[in-house]
Amino acid sequence: MNGSHKPPDHAGEDHSAHDHVWAADLTRNQELVLGTLAHARAPLSAYEILDRLRDDGLKAPLQVYRALDKLTARGLAHRLESLNAFVCCADAHNHGTGTTAFAICEGCGKVEEFADAKIEARLSAWGDSNGFATTRTTIELRGRCSDCVSRPSASAE
Repeated sequence: MNGSHKPPDHAGEDHSAHDHVWAADLTRNQELVLGTLAHARAPLSAYEILDRLRDDGLKAPLQVYRALDKLTARGLAHRLESLNAFVCCADAHNHGTGTTAFAICEGCGKVEEFADAKIEARLSAWGDSNGFATTRTTIELRGRCSDCVSRPSASAE
């Protein structure tokens, strides 16, 4: 692919925080899957991605899983283990390096990707002192985002 292919336009979805430069060597399926993730408001399972891309020619789960495998290997997408779902990488310049952390809102489903150099340094130091060769570090925080915390709860009524 030439990198100029535009991801599918999924009306009503906005994921403007994920402004990626598409890699020039992505396959059509990888571009479609990455575009779907980039425009989703919340993490998506492989089957949710497939449902959104059926009109674009994807028919089998294996097509989505292959694309997701390549995208996650390159750091362009992340798998949220606790949700068994995927998100587009929010850091357009730092794919697959360092510690990746996610704050997952249990109220609205919003996911924020972030990095913290101090946490990364402490985890690296622990690995070094214990002879542990870390290949990947992913942290998932579960709770409620500031929007959900500031909203009055339904149970208070």
